Amino acid sequence: MKKIFLITLAILLTLGITANVSAQSSYLFSVDKEDVNVYWNADGSQSLDYVWVFTNDANGHPIDFVDVGMPNGNFDMNTVSADVNGNAASVSTSDYQGSGTGFAVVMDSQTIGAGASGTIHVYVGRITGVLYPDSGDSAYASGVFAPAYFGSQYVSGTTALTMTFHLPPDMNENEPRWHAAPGGFPSEPQAGYDAENRVTYTWYSPSASASEQYTFGASFPASYVPEDAVIRTSALDAIVGMFAAFFGFVASSLPCLIFIAIFIGSPVLSIIQANRRKLKYLPPKVSIEGHGIKRGLTAVESAILMEQPLDKVMTMTLFSVIKKNAASVKTRDPLEIESVQPLPETLHDYERNFLKAFKIPDKKLRQEALETMMVGLVKNVAEKMRGFSRKETLDYYKAIMEKAWQQVETADTPEVKSQKFEEALEWTMLDKDYDDRTRRVFRGPVYVPMWWGRYDPAYRPASSGGQAAPVSMPSSSGKQGLPGADFAASMVTGVQTFSQKVIGNINTFTGKVTGATNPPPKPSSSGRRGGGGGGRSCACACACAGCACACAGGGR
Repeated sequence: MKKIFLITLAILLTLGITANVSAQSSYLFSVDKEDVNVYWNADGSQSLDYVWVFTNDANGHPIDFVDVGMPNGNFDMNTVSADVNGNAASVSTSDYQGSGTGFAVVMDSQTIGAGASGTIHVYVGRITGVLYPDSGDSAYASGVFAPAYFGSQYVSGTTALTMTFHLPPDMNENEPRWHAAPGGFPSEPQAGYDAENRVTYTWYSPSASASEQYTFGASFPASYVPEDAVIRTSALDAIVGMFAAFFGFVASSLPCLIFIAIFIGSPVLSIIQANRRKLKYLPPKVSIEGHGIKRGLTAVESAILMEQPLDKVMTMTLFSVIKKNAASVKTRDPLEIESVQPLPETLHDYERNFLKAFKIPDKKLRQEALETMMVGLVKNVAEKMRGFSRKETLDYYKAIMEKAWQQVETADTPEVKSQKFEEALEWTMLDKDYDDRTRRVFRGPVYVPMWWGRYDPAYRPASSGGQAAPVSMPSSSGKQGLPGADFAASMVTGVQTFSQKVIGNINTFTGKVTGATNPPPKPSSSGRRGGGGGGRSCACACACAGCACACAGGGR
């Protein structure tokens, strides 16, 4: 009986050990956090900085190696370093088991056991051959990068992924352009500067997947890097690559409808999106939410914050300088403005630049001056909003606009209504329904403001040389009046005058301003590069103008 018991116990122990070994034979972990910083350097090289926070599954194989895929084979191993929980770790290309090229972090005594967590930091100081010509602008260089990812069979849970591009130093924030963001990330990155005065683009997703490939990209003037740093292929290479990509896609594509959707639907959607973006002239940094309300903005500056049509912003500026007795309209068609000398000290810079533009007789040069004035105004508003909440500030000025209208609409007499409207004219113009609301409110007689003659050259008050106003009405205050319909029509057509007589096509004008303040992202071009793998490796494939993909082996 004792012998039978010992045999049975040995069998059970063997089965238990086997079961335990089997349970821990596979890698299984979550990547709770991943921070990736990609530096596009002045010499055309690339530097990478990774931080991962791993949590091993209770039944997972110990994490004894971490494979880090590289964009290409041009990485300098002498610049590679790694640490685990702050303790230095070795790196090795011979231990790398991922697809393509790369190296492995050898954990040694820092191995992350079952159920444990650990932070792994990797730095790569120099990678070359990572920039390509931008497909939409040969004067621009394109950099595209996909951070390392792991096999889906080994990864569980979601990852808080932060990707930050650091562009070459001393670049103007209006020069670079970001590419379309991958799915699950905001369409526009947060823009800013780092400690080295580099423009930065940051994409963030709190629920990304560590087993999915995400491709990010940006383009910037090629003049910021050496000419030979941008890899330019010959025309023959481009044609061969194009046909290879085309037939590769056709061979692997699904039904024809998918083909049509990609090659016809996508360009159409891109055109629609591009036209919408022309009207979004505020730079993306204004969308980086701060705290609190930015008070003290003028009505014109508030209109910029609301991204109102620029012809309306121009009209608001016109009314502002007229009310300040700084200018008067000489003719309405064509619109000619005469400024007083000296100019009032109360004028803002954008008002002074506005009046300077109208001193230029040449129409084209005048339009260019107005574009410059508007670009300066947009940038100034963006700078004023730094650190403040755009949402809270918008709500604040919308409330001012609505209160202004309420005071006008609830006025008891035409004279009080006209006075309230004159006092808050520019604020009422912030209303998107300004045209129709003006027509609805001013149905009866209207007492025109004292400055009305400086806006409407055809208007002649009764006290001026004995000539009567176009339409008069009794007034104990001495002010002259107009029928409400005529007054409202004159106010509304002021915006139309700017569109048709001064700046031409409003979309074209706004597009030029947007090109300087918030350039639309350049789409990445076609062309696939990468490698495949099996077993515990993942595939690395990018479709991009500047292919710089990184791929990490899955499973460890």
